[in-house]
Amino acid sequence: MSTTIPETMQAVICHGPENYALAEVPVPTPGPGEALVKVDAVGICASDLKCYHGAAKFWGDENRPAWAETEVIPGHEFVGTVVSLDDEAAQRWGVAVGDRVTSEQIVPCWECRYCMTGAYNMCAPHLMYGFKRETPGAMAEYMVYKRNARVHKISPDIPPAHAAFVEPLSCALHAVERANLQFHDVVVVAGCGPIGLGMIAGARSKNPAKIIALDVAPDKLALAEKTGADLTINIADTDAIEVIMGLTGGYGADVYLEGTGNPAAVGQGLNLLRKQGRYVEYSVFGSDVSVDWSIISDDKELDVLGAHLGPNCWPAAVKLLETGALPMDEIVTHQLPLAQFQQGLDLVASGRQSIKVSLLP
Repeated sequence: MSTTIPETMQAVICHGPENYALAEVPVPTPGPGEALVKVDAVGICASDLKCYHGAAKFWGDENRPAWAETEVIPGHEFVGTVVSLDDEAAQRWGVAVGDRVTSEQIVPCWECRYCMTGAYNMCAPHLMYGFKRETPGAMAEYMVYKRNARVHKISPDIPPAHAAFVEPLSCALHAVERANLQFHDVVVVAGCGPIGLGMIAGARSKNPAKIIALDVAPDKLALAEKTGADLTINIADTDAIEVIMGLTGGYGADVYLEGTGNPAAVGQGLNLLRKQGRYVEYSVFGSDVSVDWSIISDDKELDVLGAHLGPNCWPAAVKLLETGALPMDEIVTHQLPLAQFQQGLDLVASGRQSIKVSLLP
């Protein structure tokens, strides 16, 4: 099964830190059990930005961006339309030419101890689209969904840039799942960017007693209310810990979901939680974080949990997007053509000028 496919395409290529360029490259050829997909939209993530700026301390190599290999096509949050696949891929994924599809950002090996025990998001080889040469990403007109990938259909009625939000939303839902929310919980979400807003939407679907959103940007806090927050606090002018203690009889919040990437948010969360509260860390930090660990142990006996990617949360994320529960017109603040990828990266770097930036190849 196939359709007309050009020989070449436009793609962004990572040559090194702050050295990304648009190039004309061959359209990739899918192998057995794979699919060729026309990219409809690809979002730009904070981890894309960290790769772009590079982090030599991770590798000891000034010419290698953080996590990403050079000469790779970046982009790991995307949606597209199937243009070619064989019967094996069609049967495995239940998709056909013309279907709107997304693929989970990690391509599991299905052989390591993590994959074999269900924790495929921690796969030992850890091949992710847009980070390794074996798995080119979506900042291109076409990409290949790999044989081991987990692929999901998503409604063609959703605008492409909105549909591509399924990746950060799945990650946010996984953080919510890690928190094991209960009906009586007071939940605090730190940060009202893409991940934080997804956390709020996910937490709202669990119906806890109260969801409190923290940020320094009034426009993002307003959006948090539309996404499901019961209360918003601007930490630039209000003591969040004082307010939350007052709301909880001096005990503190039950759950803290961290999605800012700001080191100061870590200590904030530890201090506003009640004893035996639950802290979930999702963010990617640009520097080391130091806290008083006695708060975690001797003072409060906290449960501190990490969250990585969105294992088993993609169907729920797709459903949440398809129900229109999120104000996606306001979350996706910028949609740019692929040729303006540099402007997109700069917008994400600015922090306050955008929420979700998407490229439309």
